[in-house]
Amino acid sequence: MSSGKILVAQGGGPTAVINQSMVGVVLEARRFRNVTRVYGAMHGVRGIVDEDFIDLTQETSHNLELVGKTPSSALGSTRDKPDMAYCQKIFEVLRAHEIEHFFYIGGNDSSDTVRIVSLEAQKAGYPLRCIHIPKTIDNDLVGNDHTPGFPSAARFVAQAFAGANLDNAALPGVYVGVVMGRHAGFLTAAAALGKKFPDDGPHLIYLPERTFVLEQFLADVKATYERYGRCVIAVSEGIHDASGEAIASLLSSDIERDAHGNVQLSGTGALADLLCDEIKSKLGIKRVRGDTFGYLQRSFIGCVSDVDQREAREVGEKAVQFAMWGERDGSVAIKRTGYYSVDYELVPLESVAGKTRTMEDIFISESGTDVTDAFRLYLRPLLGSGMPDAFRLRPAPVEKILGKK
Repeated sequence: MSSGKILVAQGGGPTAVINQSMVGVVLEARRFRNVTRVYGAMHGVRGIVDEDFIDLTQETSHNLELVGKTPSSALGSTRDKPDMAYCQKIFEVLRAHEIEHFFYIGGNDSSDTVRIVSLEAQKAGYPLRCIHIPKTIDNDLVGNDHTPGFPSAARFVAQAFAGANLDNAALPGVYVGVVMGRHAGFLTAAAALGKKFPDDGPHLIYLPERTFVLEQFLADVKATYERYGRCVIAVSEGIHDASGEAIASLLSSDIERDAHGNVQLSGTGALADLLCDEIKSKLGIKRVRGDTFGYLQRSFIGCVSDVDQREAREVGEKAVQFAMWGERDGSVAIKRTGYYSVDYELVPLESVAGKTRTMEDIFISESGTDVTDAFRLYLRPLLGSGMPDAFRLRPAPVEKILGKK
């Protein structure tokens, strides 16, 4: 006899809309008469192995709607990267609690966790439906036109660079903004959507899809500064040299590494500071400033794409529908149809798990320091409605009196 129990969890970095996906799962699941309980695991897979569950069946629909509009992960998250033994523990807990449907909202690592748990259930002959729900501001999930969380983060980046450009125009100099993205440059490239006038920044964009050469970077900055009297630069945290070594580690003698042994790129201003130092020392430009957007771009409240919110809710709802009416496990994928509309498909877990999408060549300019119109057309509808605009004075010069020659 079916237990009718469902478990939903959130993993990886929080986003501005990940709660919409969780709420989509809960509210859609509660519509099905065969569902008896909807549990939420606190702090992702760590909460599963610790049996740290809450009963979302008892939460009011009104409060769920309010939580859905709130950024970050309401259930908490984790950076645990489960191996086979860890996934076996996850399965043991799911079976002990008679969970029959497992929904995990997350990125690449999360999809791989779902894949392994699914295989464990199949080997044990246990009726467990496993569905991965996409989420990542990096936009690097294979098989998706884009991923929930990215549009809102991209909206923040575009607006932040539009503001930085206005500041830089008022007090000219060089500005370096470092944006998240270890392997994929989608989020850094979003800075280009903050441009309005031909001489607006960012004037230069550096992505991990292209090899970073420090000497060429300095030459680009020098040429741009001489042309405009200023220079606004968007840089991905994941820029690297021809060997694949992160520029942050090449320029710094004090390197931090994360729990997985990777060079710590986020949450530190090292790269921005190092690049600014190179510009000051090699080019002799005095006014040079650097920022690292860090965690700000992930869950910035009040800067959320309405398109992103809607789609994040729908991938949660579709995940439940695929689970209840389908006969296989999988990952929900967003597919673009028409100029701007989307459809949802359930794709095999193995086609997504452990894979990384990077920016397609059609989106990157020939110079490698800008994006193409194809990328602008791709991203613009995702940013949602009500994007702020910037305007300029139309100067009517007054004739000089004392300054006449």
